[in-house]
Amino acid sequence: QNSRTYGGRGSCRPITDETVCTLQIYPRLSVKPGRSCILRVPKEATAATVIKTALATLGLDTSKTYVLVEVQEYGGEEWILQASDQPVQRVLLWPRKAQDKHPQSDGYFFALQEGSYDGSIQYDVMTSVRQEKVAQGLANRGFVTQQPQEYDDLCNLPELTEDSILGTLRHRFHKQKIYTFASNILIAVNPFKFLPIYNPRYVKMYENHTLGKLEPHVFAIADAAFHTMLNKRVNQCIVISGESGSGKTQSTNFLIHCLTALSQKGYTSGVERTILGAGPVLEAFGNAKTAHNNNSSRFGKFIQVNYLESGVVRGAVVEKYLLEKCRLVSRGKTERNYHVFYYLLIGASEEEKVEFKLLHPEQYHYLKEEIPIAEDQAEMKHEFRRLHQAMEMVGFLPSTKKQIFSVLSAILYLGNVTYQPKDVGEGLKVGPDRVLYAISDLLKVKVELLVEALTTRKAMTANDTLILPYSINEAITARDSMAKSLYSALFDWIVLRINHALLNKRDLEESVPRLSIGVLDIFGFEDFKTNSFEQFCINYANEQLQYYCNQRIFTLEQEEYRAEGITWHNIDYPDNIGCISLFSKKPTGLFYLLDEESNFPRATDSTLLEKFKQQHQDNPFFVQTPVREPAFVIQHFAGKVKYQIKDFREKNTDHMRPDIVALLRSSECSYLRQLIGANPVAVFRWGILRATIRTLAVFNEAGRSWAEKHPGNIYGSLIDFSFDRSEEGPLEILLNVIVLFSVQNLIDSHSLKFIMDLTQHNRATRSLLHLHTKKKPPSISAQFQASLSKLLETLRKAEPFFVRCIRSNEQCWYTGMLQTVRIRRSGYGAKFTFKEFTDQFRVLLPKEISTPQQDITNLLTKMGLPRSSFQIGRTKVFLKESERQILQEALHKEVMRRIIILQRWFRACLMRKQYLRERKGIITIQVLFVWLSRGFKKNAFSRPVVSKCFRCNDLPLLLSFTSLLGPKASGSHSNFPRVKSSATFPGPRRNPTIKISRATRVQEKWNASLDREITDSNELRHLDEFLGNQVCVDVYILLQLFERHLDFNSKVGFDTLVNPNIGYKVLMSGYQTRVSSLAGLKKASEVPLVVNLFQSVLDGFIRGELKRLEADPLGHLFSTYQVTIMQSCDQCSSFIWGMEKAFMCSSCKMVCHKKCLSKITVNCTGHCDRKVSTAETLHFGVPVCALVRTADSVPFVMEKMLVHVEMNGLYTEGIYRKSGSVCRARELHHLLEKSPQAVSFDNYPIHTITGLVKQWLRELPDPLMTYSLYNDFLYAADLPEESERLRAVYRKLDELPPPNFSTLERLIFHLVKVAKEEAHNRMSVNALAIVFAPCILRCPDSSDPLLSMKDINKTTLCVEILINEQTRRYNQKMEEIQQLENAEAMAVKQLKLRRQNTIFERPKLGSDVSSVDGANLEIEKNLLERIKSIKKEKNDLAFRLPEFDQDSSDAENMDSESLVSSDSLLEDHCVSLDSEGQY
Repeated sequence: QNSRTYGGRGSCRPITDETVCTLQIYPRLSVKPGRSCILRVPKEATAATVIKTALATLGLDTSKTYVLVEVQEYGGEEWILQASDQPVQRVLLWPRKAQDKHPQSDGYFFALQEGSYDGSIQYDVMTSVRQEKVAQGLANRGFVTQQPQEYDDLCNLPELTEDSILGTLRHRFHKQKIYTFASNILIAVNPFKFLPIYNPRYVKMYENHTLGKLEPHVFAIADAAFHTMLNKRVNQCIVISGESGSGKTQSTNFLIHCLTALSQKGYTSGVERTILGAGPVLEAFGNAKTAHNNNSSRFGKFIQVNYLESGVVRGAVVEKYLLEKCRLVSRGKTERNYHVFYYLLIGASEEEKVEFKLLHPEQYHYLKEEIPIAEDQAEMKHEFRRLHQAMEMVGFLPSTKKQIFSVLSAILYLGNVTYQPKDVGEGLKVGPDRVLYAISDLLKVKVELLVEALTTRKAMTANDTLILPYSINEAITARDSMAKSLYSALFDWIVLRINHALLNKRDLEESVPRLSIGVLDIFGFEDFKTNSFEQFCINYANEQLQYYCNQRIFTLEQEEYRAEGITWHNIDYPDNIGCISLFSKKPTGLFYLLDEESNFPRATDSTLLEKFKQQHQDNPFFVQTPVREPAFVIQHFAGKVKYQIKDFREKNTDHMRPDIVALLRSSECSYLRQLIGANPVAVFRWGILRATIRTLAVFNEAGRSWAEKHPGNIYGSLIDFSFDRSEEGPLEILLNVIVLFSVQNLIDSHSLKFIMDLTQHNRATRSLLHLHTKKKPPSISAQFQASLSKLLETLRKAEPFFVRCIRSNEQCWYTGMLQTVRIRRSGYGAKFTFKEFTDQFRVLLPKEISTPQQDITNLLTKMGLPRSSFQIGRTKVFLKESERQILQEALHKEVMRRIIILQRWFRACLMRKQYLRERKGIITIQVLFVWLSRGFKKNAFSRPVVSKCFRCNDLPLLLSFTSLLGPKASGSHSNFPRVKSSATFPGPRRNPTIKISRATRVQEKWNASLDREITDSNELRHLDEFLGNQVCVDVYILLQLFERHLDFNSKVGFDTLVNPNIGYKVLMSGYQTRVSSLAGLKKASEVPLVVNLFQSVLDGFIRGELKRLEADPLGHLFSTYQVTIMQSCDQCSSFIWGMEKAFMCSSCKMVCHKKCLSKITVNCTGHCDRKVSTAETLHFGVPVCALVRTADSVPFVMEKMLVHVEMNGLYTEGIYRKSGSVCRARELHHLLEKSPQAVSFDNYPIHTITGLVKQWLRELPDPLMTYSLYNDFLYAADLPEESERLRAVYRKLDELPPPNFSTLERLIFHLVKVAKEEAHNRMSVNALAIVFAPCILRCPDSSDPLLSMKDINKTTLCVEILINEQTRRYNQKMEEIQQLENAEAMAVKQLKLRRQNTIFERPKLGSDVSSVDGANLEIEKNLLERIKSIKKEKNDLAFRLPEFDQDSSDAENMDSESLVSSDSLLEDHCVSLDSEGQY
């Protein structure tokens, strides 16, 4: 054989004599997955030798057991090689291509697998065989047919046919990719199962991304609509279309979920919660199981979410269309009634079943068609709990829910009413009695009136009213009509109540510019075995929707191309205007003919059908049927549908009957009377008036009773009127009205009138409330056409996004999908007027634009864009979407290039200015040196000594957590305590006084933490390190702290302690004993001061230790999360049902069950890993979490620089405005990177250090206020009200990673201290915010720099809010402490004076002490208690941070002087007074 040389990477070829081969090994391990190694081994090498060599190359643990596995993925085969097997011999059996190169992607490779001691593989940790690669490999080798290439956008198909479109959709569907783009149109295939792709992390993934850059998803459409609305300031709408069962309702829920999540930027007003709760409520009352869909919407709804221009939800409006009332009383055999009935009957508790008189589903006539099976019943119990929670989210009180369930139960009982002819005379017997009494009790109506309404009707004549009995068929119709009227009124009231809850009160008071996104979820096209009036209206609505889509996609698009004069070939599409004319054209449209026949007294369904056939026998969209068949056929855009003419007239005039209205108005339940009210505003006003009159009646009766008992004391006449108060008490009715309409404090008729103007609330069907009304209400079809026209008008005023839902077995020919894809592919997705183009891309165009058409053409040609990808019209520029993105990227690069040029020139100017200044100084020194050398005697170098000191009363501002300063026993205020240099501060620093609190923390009394016991030796080590880092400068007794520390170490011996069990109280008592022995008698009075000081230090450590133990080591920040749509647990992959409580990480958006929290092993992707392998000397340009040892600490370099500035630079003018020497800054930067502990700042100007503070912040890979929360802070700062802005900003701060949070609160406190010295340093709060906003709140690098420039005001305002609020809280806290100190000083002074007076008037020697007046002792005792109380209150206040900070570490938050002065003084006074009493 000929010798072979090495081939590519991973080849198996002999080098010279075929004795050495190259193998590529892939480890399948949990550590460092995917890392491979290339080994050169002899041909006779065994598997054991290869494993040993691979372990050494990969650096793996050799103590574990490993096996070498031969993998052949194409056959799904794997073999474990024995220790004596030769891997090279196995390679020679592979195909020739795999022998030359065997990368993992080809299917033949060796895997290094961790095995058991017996040599077997732990298959539970193996990666599964990838079926996709197997199929691809087989196709490449010619064994199977080549699969079509995957396209996520149908416009990119190389061959555009119906087969290629269906093949692509089928291919993606089999891979569980149910979403596909057709340009900006989303095609969604219903998978008929839940897919785990709707968790919050997917919302975050698609946020603010260009449509088409990521995998198609319904969240991408929601995000595109949201940001298009914000950028263009134009209303948007999302039109969801498709057949029944294609998944429109679920798509609507996903869209609403995403839109509310995108709007929750900092402050949630509660509207989002109401919107999310409205969905399950409307689904329960308006959806039902049909033959094609288990959750079919039997009504249409249009949800319009209103936003402020900042993107914050302002309110919402829900409009409903055509509830299918006939479903309540009759359905097909395989269909069910509305969901809510089954939820109530199956999910209600035993108490609720008794209260609402509930039976089993099979015992109700209205539910007899299909009874849920056992599996469905378990789900329905859960759905009933979900409904309860959703109704609470909307604002339904428990009493309201009970009233709703009572009405539902009464409706079901109505179906059980039966009729029989009377034995004697005319009329009907109605029964059974238990059913009638149940209905009477549930509706609070009299049984006699109920029986009368169910068996007779009233007829009005000129002079009298006739009461006529029903026939059996008429009685059954009246019974069903009452049930349908009740349910329809209930559904209308629920929609009205939801809109009332979604209304923003400010909309009534002020006119604020608003934007909106509407989501249309209307009933899909239906073709059942039996189609009636409901399907007739539903399919007409779908015809109108299809026409709207055609207009927006085809007609308007092509008309614009022709108007602009660009090259374009028209694309034909199916036009359905003829079918729409068949329905609605005057005067022969089907709807108008139906209304005519409905008004004729003697007309029937047969005469209606004959009129249809006579008027439209030549219409191609109206298909004739056999003469005797009571049906007609219409050719719709989706196919032919046969409609049964039965009950068309009756359903078109199905209004609420006057007899039923009179019966319900007689109900004792005010809620039921409101349901059937014709005008909710009038009902509301009448309810208030009624309650007021009843209240006056009670006062009248009480006054009369009082007058009878006091006949001689009558001051005025009583109101003389009577009122029936038999139903309920006046206070009860008043509270009922208030509760009923008290959603968000909107207790007025203006809000109801506002809602009535916005919605198409159905009042016409209840216009028979007044029996004297002569005008007939409009028919159902007329109302439906009017509401549909208003809907289409709203859609035409907004920019649409389309979501086309199809069933997985649906054909797409009738949808016009081929034509849609063709026009989207040939058309131009981006359109700009010349002005818009020049304004947006001004940077890329020449400075002087004379002819926009030519300049724009030159630009696009110069960029190399294909001529077919753009066209220049008369007034507009047309671009393909891909070319628009290229243009946008070029704009971004050009802007960044110019920014860099500006920065370069600005830095050059600064360096030039500094150079000239230094050059001038050098020349001056040289001149002076020449003068001196020539003998001039001048005192040219005299420099005043500037002493920098701090005011003594400003001591709280000078202290941080790591420096506990105590006052000297004696000395004037002019001698200030000397503080050690910041260079001596070892270790990272904790946070100082002012903090930005987390709302989830709980304030505890600081003394209670001493009850904790030490049970872990690591805690002892942490305590030793913590105490060793403390710096105490006080009287000599404080210097014994380190002696105590050493003695503590020697006594405890924690280095060898394995399971310690020591209480902190024991340590405190031992420390107190040690301090007392060191102090002796001379310093005994200062023992309490030192003990209290040490107690505060120890308590600070305990709190920090508790936080460390509670913190998630993986970096997650979990909080309770209300699930509104079904999601999947990211840990166990099981379902999380709607309305369940889950936990979500605010950073990485991970969602899991509560039980799964302890099982999580994945690090938070939103936070950096603390175990990042960075060099120990790096402190700049490193993530914050990599610079701290605990989550609540501050990076050492940052703390050291801030402390030095606070000690030496607060009074320096322009401390953060002026820049320091660049050379000195580089020198200090180098030293801090190398060894920050050894650096002394005393040799550097203060501006050099402040410049490094800003540089440290700017160089962070992720700013303190994080890229992920950048937009959230902008939205928070843009809220209209100051209180809302404040709450929103602080709420978003709570989502920061703990290290970022701690560092930010330290920086904000530093800025508070700087701002308090504005009189000296000239740095106002606004100036500081301008300087630091770009440092701590930067926009992501991928953002458009031109757009980010507009956000500068918002970022500055956000930082300014923080500084102002924390300054206010600090000042408030200091004032309260000062007031307590004054009160304490006054009490101590009184105690001193009383003691002195008592000593001065002390009895002579030999007299009995008991002779002292007891009153004086009592006063002294009260003063002592008062001093102790004030001291305790002051300490609690000092250790408790402002309102937003609900817990704290005592040592972090106040100075030792204010902490221990009360104890020291009190103990000193008591000791001295006691000692005085001994003389």
